[in-house]
Amino acid sequence: WDLVEIPDGVKPVGSKWVYKTKYDSKGKVEKFKARLVVKGFTQIEGIDYNDTFSPVSSEDSLRIVMALVTHYDLELHQMDVKTAFLNGDLHEDVYMAQPEGFVEEGKEHMCCRLKKSIYGLKQASRQWYIKFDNVILNFGFAENKRDNCIYIKVKGSKFIILVLYLDDILLASSDKNMLQETKGFLSSNFDIKDLGEASYVLGIEMHRDRSKGVLGLSQTTYIKKVLERYNMSTCSPTLHLL
Repeated sequence: WDLVEIPDGVKPVGSKWVYKTKYDSKGKVEKFKARLVVKGFTQIEGIDYNDTFSPVSSEDSLRIVMALVTHYDLELHQMDVKTAFLNGDLHEDVYMAQPEGFVEEGKEHMCCRLKKSIYGLKQASRQWYIKFDNVILNFGFAENKRDNCIYIKVKGSKFIILVLYLDDILLASSDKNMLQETKGFLSSNFDIKDLGEASYVLGIEMHRDRSKGVLGLSQTTYIKKVLERYNMSTCSPTLHLL
């Protein structure tokens, strides 16, 4: 952002810090995160934002891709885009209050004119999707018409499928070179973390035995969280026969 004088008639949107604990597939603490977000509920439609719609890959699409991975014995890797929403470009003039704890001395009366999208904005997810879509299509991928977050690229008999779910990316490829080429391209365009072979995606654990052609999906950690939320973590399982 740029620090500017507050324009006449403009009320800057607020901001706040959000703290979150991230867990791994075993439910253990992986890291602590602090994120600056905008209080998007104070934005005014038609002034601070226009469209907010952003597609998300469906669970059915994920299952179909997993079935293809198993059937054709594809390489399956995952990547995580760091601070994905910060990649989006803003087309509106959005003014934000200076973050708590980071107000510049002597410039307390000024505000932040956002140059990029930021978490909490109504249009944040849409702007990220538009940015990613433009980048990946320019690399030769084609968008699936049924699911806009599924992309495929074909070279002769080789192919690679990309699944986008917000900031999580799954890559299923029949060729290791295409896989590495795509990873290199994504890393050159975004701040991204290569997580290697897929093992834990969208709260789903993946257990794979390629020698037997088996790919198992498990949501043990998610089920434990649900039980803890409703104080049922110590309950005894019972089998009901109909």
